[in-house]
Amino acid sequence: MQTLDNPNVTVTPAFDTTIQRRKTRPVKVGNVTIGGGYPVVVQSMINEDTLDIEGSVAAIRRLHEIGCEIVRVTVPSMAHAKALAEIKEKLHQTYQNVPLVADVHHNGMKIALEVAKHVDKVRINPGLYVFEKPKSDRNEYSQAEFADIGAKIRETLEPLVISLRDQGKAMRIGVNHGSLAERMLFTYGDTPEGMVESALEFIHICESLDFRNIVISLKASRVPVMIAAYKLMVQRMNELGMDYPLHLGVTEAGDGEYGRIKSTAGIGTLLAAGIGDTIRVSLTESPEKEIPVCYSILQALGLRKTMVEYVACPSCGRTLFNLEEVLHKVREATNHLTGLDIAVMGCIVNGPGEMADADYGYVGKQPGYIALYRGREEIKRVPEENGVEELINLIKADGRWVEPEG
Repeated sequence: MQTLDNPNVTVTPAFDTTIQRRKTRPVKVGNVTIGGGYPVVVQSMINEDTLDIEGSVAAIRRLHEIGCEIVRVTVPSMAHAKALAEIKEKLHQTYQNVPLVADVHHNGMKIALEVAKHVDKVRINPGLYVFEKPKSDRNEYSQAEFADIGAKIRETLEPLVISLRDQGKAMRIGVNHGSLAERMLFTYGDTPEGMVESALEFIHICESLDFRNIVISLKASRVPVMIAAYKLMVQRMNELGMDYPLHLGVTEAGDGEYGRIKSTAGIGTLLAAGIGDTIRVSLTESPEKEIPVCYSILQALGLRKTMVEYVACPSCGRTLFNLEEVLHKVREATNHLTGLDIAVMGCIVNGPGEMADADYGYVGKQPGYIALYRGREEIKRVPEENGVEELINLIKADGRWVEPEG
């Protein structure tokens, strides 16, 4: 950027690199708040049958102990709904009150009313809440038909809304791209527009009953559809003066590396745009494996700092030690810490510059020796075989070391 005083001088403009999050209303889910400027909340869901009281309690506790802040359970029957009362009580007696969400589908009014007594939030899927039987020969949806189904939805939803409202509890209106209602598919097609209109129909019913403890999700298994749906939802909410928080996720993302990449591509893209207040990474793996991915996404975007941030160069011909091996050793020694940035750089050419924002640096500066940095300042040089040990000693000297558990 040129200055007016001297057009030949170029200065770098100062940019705010902090993500500016969309302003949303706070929604309490037990002792956790979604939205309202609070940190992005991490969620997951147990695999256990809710009728298995002991197994469900153990699974919820395992997730919560590793950082899952809200846990979802499935409630396919009235027996499952009543079992949640025992699960909640057992958690209270043997562990603590973990915020719980119940999944209710398929004409689940009675089930939802029962489970609302025992959990902190009820999740409903608009496409499945009132079943609409598809007609293969349909060539139109009359306004009267549309209105009739809307009236039936209101009739079944109203008691649940009133129950949650009067108890000060929350609802997630969770739209799925793969389970849109028949009339939404017929009217809008298999599109983000249909997803958004489906959510808005339920939001309007809630608002008419003076209930606004609502969280919205619009999940899809295809990342471009998911991103488009959330962006359109934000646009429509802005037009309508709504400020509901959003739950982000790529549904049915799969497993392994690609499942993690898909989830990161969808969730990370929206979070980087300031959209999203709570997230779940849906993997076809044990639920415990979802939590580290959630925190890695949030850490990479600077939205939560719950682990060490490692900065490391990709290695080249100038590298003076086995970078991959040393990074592994540094990570093994320090990954139990929180809130630190540690750089491992293979040579002096880019080292100090690229790691300028790190708290500590481990740099190959001459063959057989490691230069240890605190911020931009070189503290000492040590033999390569002592590098990791001396890095730990430097962190200890600064009072930033804690011993790993166990």
